[in-house]
Amino acid sequence: MDDTWLEVACELPNELADILAEYLAGVSGAGVCVENLNVDAFSPSEIAHSPLTTVKAYFRASDDMDARLAEISAFLDDLAAVNPGLSIARPSVTTVKSEDWSTSWKANFKPLRIGRRLLIVPSWEQAEAGPDDIVLSLDPGMAFGTGGHETTRLCLERLETVLLNRPSTPPASVLDLGTGSGILAMAAARLGAGRVCAVDIDPEAVEVARENLAINGLTERIECSATPLETLSGPFDVILANILAEELVRLAPQLTSRLAGGGVLILSGILAEKEAFVRSGFAAQPLAYLETAHQGEWVAMLYGKDDTAA
Repeated sequence: MDDTWLEVACELPNELADILAEYLAGVSGAGVCVENLNVDAFSPSEIAHSPLTTVKAYFRASDDMDARLAEISAFLDDLAAVNPGLSIARPSVTTVKSEDWSTSWKANFKPLRIGRRLLIVPSWEQAEAGPDDIVLSLDPGMAFGTGGHETTRLCLERLETVLLNRPSTPPASVLDLGTGSGILAMAAARLGAGRVCAVDIDPEAVEVARENLAINGLTERIECSATPLETLSGPFDVILANILAEELVRLAPQLTSRLAGGGVLILSGILAEKEAFVRSGFAAQPLAYLETAHQGEWVAMLYGKDDTAA
């Protein structure tokens, strides 16, 4: 496997960073990060807060970078047009090795408690777990999903609530669409789900997810593949879709058709400003809107399907 990647870095005002990161996640399909400031100070009061943020996306060396850069530059031009007065620099491209960017974040990935019982622990660290804790050991590698990002945390919290409030018999079937590191699928299995199906269009993510399933002894419990949604057999009692808002709307009919009667659809990866767009996109589906959960600039939305629906 070629371990050479191209890093595209864009510096822009802080308030536009999430918008660009969401766009680049869709264009890249391999990884995006928002770079923190390098701090050399003894206290927070000494830190000079920059108005700019660097967003980085990663592309395989075989990608047509001229075409990619043209797409990204056009998107930046559109951002600049609707935000007059804000300075947006042209993207830069650097060649990196996969280990240079897939492991550099590890220093900041620490054990993380989510919801009532979930404890996410990096595979290289130890954590003291309580008697009721559900411990998930995780090495996300180049795949998205540590639990630290708002979109993943929102999904995990909603998933825990939904599964713990459902009757345990029969166990719920769960589909994790866009599984990334596999964290949501693993949480579902440990929370008592029956059939758990984890899929992702990125082969690298599928490989990472399978490694995490093995670490947690869940290889035989979870179906993990790059199977397209349209060919998956269903239905599922719970569907998790933590992907871009535009993709959620495009896939609305397929997601709905694979949701069992009485089931719950958990949508995430949605910027708060796009909540209305997603609500509108799902309005024609035979689903009942249940709630929207907020965290930072992101939201997760829940829909239910009548238990008499096919």
